Amino acid sequence: MREYSVPVLVDVPSSANLTDTPFRRADREPGTVVMRRKVGEEWEDVTAREFRDQVAALAKGLIDAGIEPGDRVALMSRTRYEWTVADYAIWAAGAVGVPIYETSSADQVRWIVSDSGARAAFVELASHEETVREVMDELPGLKDVWRIDDGALEELSAAGAGVSDETLTERRTSRGIADLATIVYTSGTTGRPKGCRLTHDNLLFTARNVASGPLEALFTRDDRAALLFLPLAHVFARMIEIVLVETGTIICHTPNMKNVAPDLQGARPTFLLGVPRVFEKVYNSAEQTAAAGGKGKIFHAAAAVAIAWSRAESSGGAGLGLKIKRAVFDRLVYSKLRAATGGRLSAAVSGGSALGERLGHFFRGVGIEVFEGWGLTETSAPSAVNMPGANKIGTVGKPFPGVTLAIADDGEILIKGRHVFHGYWKDEKATAEVIDADGWFHSGDVGELDKDGYLRITGRKKEILVTAAGKNVAPGPLEDFIRAHPLVSQAMVVGDGRPFVSALITLDPEALEQWKKTNGREGASLAELSADPAVLAEVQKAVDTANRSVSKAEQIKKFTVLDTDLTEETGHVTPSLKIKRNIVMRDFADRIDALYG
Repeated sequence: MREYSVPVLVDVPSSANLTDTPFRRADREPGTVVMRRKVGEEWEDVTAREFRDQVAALAKGLIDAGIEPGDRVALMSRTRYEWTVADYAIWAAGAVGVPIYETSSADQVRWIVSDSGARAAFVELASHEETVREVMDELPGLKDVWRIDDGALEELSAAGAGVSDETLTERRTSRGIADLATIVYTSGTTGRPKGCRLTHDNLLFTARNVASGPLEALFTRDDRAALLFLPLAHVFARMIEIVLVETGTIICHTPNMKNVAPDLQGARPTFLLGVPRVFEKVYNSAEQTAAAGGKGKIFHAAAAVAIAWSRAESSGGAGLGLKIKRAVFDRLVYSKLRAATGGRLSAAVSGGSALGERLGHFFRGVGIEVFEGWGLTETSAPSAVNMPGANKIGTVGKPFPGVTLAIADDGEILIKGRHVFHGYWKDEKATAEVIDADGWFHSGDVGELDKDGYLRITGRKKEILVTAAGKNVAPGPLEDFIRAHPLVSQAMVVGDGRPFVSALITLDPEALEQWKKTNGREGASLAELSADPAVLAEVQKAVDTANRSVSKAEQIKKFTVLDTDLTEETGHVTPSLKIKRNIVMRDFADRIDALYG
């Protein structure tokens, strides 16, 4: 069994907890700006003292409301400043945060609140409150629901004014690294979500070792700032939030990915985190904008040079001719793309699924280096990550400090480290299925470690297809290639037990709007376009690209384009944009059967 370890860089004392840094910084650097919150169309600075004071006041309100150490408090909201205030206030009160995606259904809320035993809940909008109250009669343990946009945080803070500073300090410092910090429920591509028990040690150890080691260069520049737009209910965004707080990086929140473009201009971040779909959309939007302005050929030439330059940098350095071409396109194309991100963005972290080498090289060539990482909810988010000066595009990097990775005989990636969770909440059987007698966490992902310790993900163990001929096929890489096409929204490869591999593909409604204008099809519906020969020819190009990456036996022989998208709203993808394969297989069984008819 091949293993690779990276030694610990930063230890965390047993008395530490997640609230230490923001409270300490408020005393040492009270006037330092640590966040910016959007009020109307303007971004207002929040100092270390202001953030600490708001966290402390809300924590006192929780104590006054009867929240005891170890009580669970749910948090259902879009990504916004108040999310972070509430998150840290829950910890300062000695309680345990239970994030819930703001898109969750009443049934999902019922399960998470009931299973976690949440005593109270923060919600953001009236619709969230309605969802919670719809099932509240079935949740006798849920005593309070506080709505953020209804002034509940201010009211709760005011109610806690009688709680002394000494009481808060005693409560806040009563939690150490061994104590539970949060229960994060997996997005649930199959079955009921399971609650992952993450301690202060899991989160603090991970944040401090990531920030002090692999990604330190991102968080040491004086003007550092980050824009958060991914759901903070997801452990990836939550961990980055903690890293940003630990490093004093200015945090700007935006609640909607559709607002990212204007908010990039206003927040002017130096750092961004996203999932591959976000970076795909940035590329596709730039490509379509160029095409609409009659500059499609220039953009494609610029993209080719960016990719070629980045590849050359990975293998010894670019030659003079390539450097000159890049300098020319920097003035014509790349600088405009960077300006669209606020003009200061130089780095991003991508996780959740595979980014793809093409996109990784493109963005590095443009001057925005994307560092791909990998991990799971059960590992407090990251287990491996690329880093400045050691970014091997196409891999998810090396283990971060304090982590050991191993590849089992069947290719499964095994993990050890202090970042590994403490089991599933109230589910010892499920815990025993993923943590073996030797302490290895079985990730369920399949991969390879190269001689330098870089990890490459090759598939998901449970998603490996076995065709009727006995050929093992990893659907993920094929799907990633197809999704890279501007017109494609989602792709799901099928073929388990079938004579050959096929795919279900959906179209991107936003990208289609520009395509319709360019191709004189303004009035066409999604149903019409899903059968349009010109659209099908474009999709075939994406499939051909995917097929060139695998052996003949693994290639996609047939595909069908659905006349609907696979979205979170339709119940076909998780909030982190992972396809719920079993649901798609069930709902589109007739379309799959038709491929083999």
